[in-house]
Amino acid sequence: MANTLIQHKLAILPDQPGCYLMKDRQNTVIYVGKAKVLKNRVRSYFTGSHDAKTQRLVGEIEDFEYIVTSSDIEALILELNLIKKHDPKYNIMLKDDKSYPYLKITGERHPKLITTRQVKKDKGKYFGPYPNAYAASETKKLLDRLYPLRKCHTMPDRACLYYHMGQCLAPCIKPVEKETYQEMIDSITKFLNGGFRDVKQDLIEKMSEAAENLEFERAKEYRDQIAHIETVMEKQKMAMNDFTDRDIFGYAVDKGWMCVQVFFVRQGKLIERDVSLFPLYRDPQEEFLTFIGQFYEQPHHVKPNEVLLPEGVDAELIREWLDIRVLVPQRGKKKDLLQLAKTNAEIAIKEKFGLLERQEERTIGACEELGTALNIATPLRIEAFDNSHIQGADAVSAMITFIDGKPSKKDYRKYKTRNASKPDDYAAMREVIRRRYTRVLKDGLPLPDLIVIDGGKGQIESAREIVEDELGLSIPIAGLAKDAKHQTSQLLYGDPVEAVPLKRTSEAFYLLQRIQDEVHRFVITFHRQLRGKNSIQSALDDLEGVGPKRKQQLLKHFGSVKRIKEASKEDLKEAGMPDKLADQIQQHFSQQSLPAEQ
Repeated sequence: MANTLIQHKLAILPDQPGCYLMKDRQNTVIYVGKAKVLKNRVRSYFTGSHDAKTQRLVGEIEDFEYIVTSSDIEALILELNLIKKHDPKYNIMLKDDKSYPYLKITGERHPKLITTRQVKKDKGKYFGPYPNAYAASETKKLLDRLYPLRKCHTMPDRACLYYHMGQCLAPCIKPVEKETYQEMIDSITKFLNGGFRDVKQDLIEKMSEAAENLEFERAKEYRDQIAHIETVMEKQKMAMNDFTDRDIFGYAVDKGWMCVQVFFVRQGKLIERDVSLFPLYRDPQEEFLTFIGQFYEQPHHVKPNEVLLPEGVDAELIREWLDIRVLVPQRGKKKDLLQLAKTNAEIAIKEKFGLLERQEERTIGACEELGTALNIATPLRIEAFDNSHIQGADAVSAMITFIDGKPSKKDYRKYKTRNASKPDDYAAMREVIRRRYTRVLKDGLPLPDLIVIDGGKGQIESAREIVEDELGLSIPIAGLAKDAKHQTSQLLYGDPVEAVPLKRTSEAFYLLQRIQDEVHRFVITFHRQLRGKNSIQSALDDLEGVGPKRKQQLLKHFGSVKRIKEASKEDLKEAGMPDKLADQIQQHFSQQSLPAEQ
């Protein structure tokens, strides 16, 4: 049920196009949407029934704001900009790690043909993208055989093996005219733009001529090049015969999820597809338009000559946004390709749904279960703390963050204990909790829904003393106790602190195990790094006349303490040590290596 503020705002919503921003209790934007009619779209979230996923979103909404636009295309542009700005957790975020390779002819005096995943504004000539990295690699190998551009990164002083193989003109030992390179660049460009058949026909004629002249070795080379062209460029059945670059979009919706399939057709061939699966919180067609807007903002998604869209989509809006040809085919082969994309989307969503349900159960579902067990609001943001030291030495602490049941590593933090007496775990916990949440309040960072302490009642009380009594915050604090085998045993919570009955086979318990294991791993790793650094420093501490700057100078020059110990006086002088000090360092370590007297 919407709160009073939301109800008042719903009553005065305009019936104009625009964007809306949903906010949670910490005033963080959690969802951005667009609508042709704001009044209808925004009200729909707070009326009627929804699936569990949308109910979760609506349950977090504490406020919203909206921005009116003059047209639907303006709303789409604004929505994409707002998603970039706020990074809302419930929006589609096309942040996959796909980075498709391109073929590039460098703009150097002696150009090279390379594969790259970064398109820069330089003098190079780019071809692609190739969603199939293997196809890009094989195409480059083929072009290397056909066109002898240089292969080396830096120019050598003598001809290499590529020259003797006929795959390089050896500009390192003889001049090559710019016109020669330009001819090859023009040929490569023509080849990659569909002219490989002309190259193949030319090679066939040369092979026949070489065979007639009894030049069988040369004829065999031509034959191999023809075979490579057939393997790389013609191994796939033609999808279309007009050589147009086009992207074909199809989508399917099931159980509150959407799957979008994109077929990439390049030079008339269907070379690859892209599959995206994400939760759906509004009208499928609206979500699909947003997807396309984000899709072509990715650097590796270059706009083709033509886009094919399914029926029911606002093709005119996409045409205006992309400024390219956009079609909604009604019949023929293009219609068949659209149907094929849709069929693949339907198959993919069915295959993935079981896995997605399980993942939801292990993450957000586990958070909901944990909130019920503690009788608090669903803890979607959990921050966990742990300490580590060896007999009080190198005392450190660490904090990890889980958001929606998954680790958020960009929010992890490390702490060197400053003020607490080193063997005192309670004092260390108070110090780190104070430092963390003083910073959170100062910088206006989001507060957690739950703080988890790796420890028992004493650690919980230490954290509560700072969070509640000193900083005046109201954040639930729980502890995790371990058994004799150092495994998660009990969840501790309440005032007074008591064990919370939680089934060891429940998803909430498994989530707590993952949190405790992760914070322990993180703090131990930090402690080992610090201890290792200190042990290196201590090996140099006994050197009289070697201060912090000279320690750094020695380590930078030799790379390790072991090499410093093995260095001769001359080596130490080369590292910048004065003659007398170099002799002193060399004698110091040579005495350490002498065997003890019996």
